[in-house]
Amino acid sequence: MVTLATLRIKLYTDSASPDDFRRFAPLPHIAGFTTNPSLMRKAGVSDYLAYMDEVLPLCQGKPVSFEVIADDLPEMRRQAMLLGRKGDNVFVKIPIMNTRGEDTCGLVRELCSEGVKVNVTALLALAQVERVAAAFPADAIAIVSVFGGRIADTGVDPMPIMRASKELIAGMPGVELLWASQREMLNVVQAEECGCDIITVQPATLDKLAMLGTDLVDLSRQTVVMFARDAAASGLSL
Repeated sequence: MVTLATLRIKLYTDSASPDDFRRFAPLPHIAGFTTNPSLMRKAGVSDYLAYMDEVLPLCQGKPVSFEVIADDLPEMRRQAMLLGRKGDNVFVKIPIMNTRGEDTCGLVRELCSEGVKVNVTALLALAQVERVAAAFPADAIAIVSVFGGRIADTGVDPMPIMRASKELIAGMPGVELLWASQREMLNVVQAEECGCDIITVQPATLDKLAMLGTDLVDLSRQTVVMFARDAAASGLSL
């Protein structure tokens, strides 16, 4: 039975809220952080570099991924170099393609060769993972983010894709596989079973980590107690 104490997979907090960085960074079972432009918009970020200056000290040196916001490959490169210089624990998120469908694997190879730690993001198809794996130089320090939750949203089981993705990066000691777009606590267990190195977890799910390994009969009783308490509190009668 998997419990928080037995988990081997690294848990990354998926958020852009400075309060979440502040709350989760001190926890020993939180290994790092990821952000993206959508999360930053939700957090009300308007000045990217000022935001980084605010949250990087909160990470306590743990890895954190920040994404380029350009759609043109040369500008992606400029932004990646800028972001990568902000800290040794910074991974630069590069989407597998731009909005026009132009492949970024050449850019990924170039950045890795220049010492930038990259997080290749928005991968869903195994063919994309194959291209990225082929692009990495032997000494790459990188993360491959495969969106397990989005794959599942289409009715496709992400676990075979994750297992095959892990095989594609075997022999690359500096490259880690990340299960992205987590939907429920079960995904944490699934990601570990697939051999993923990392899973990004929403703060609301992180708050449920203590439920891992809970006895189901005892949880059933707790559920009944909850219903009984709420019925009494609402003054219901028949």
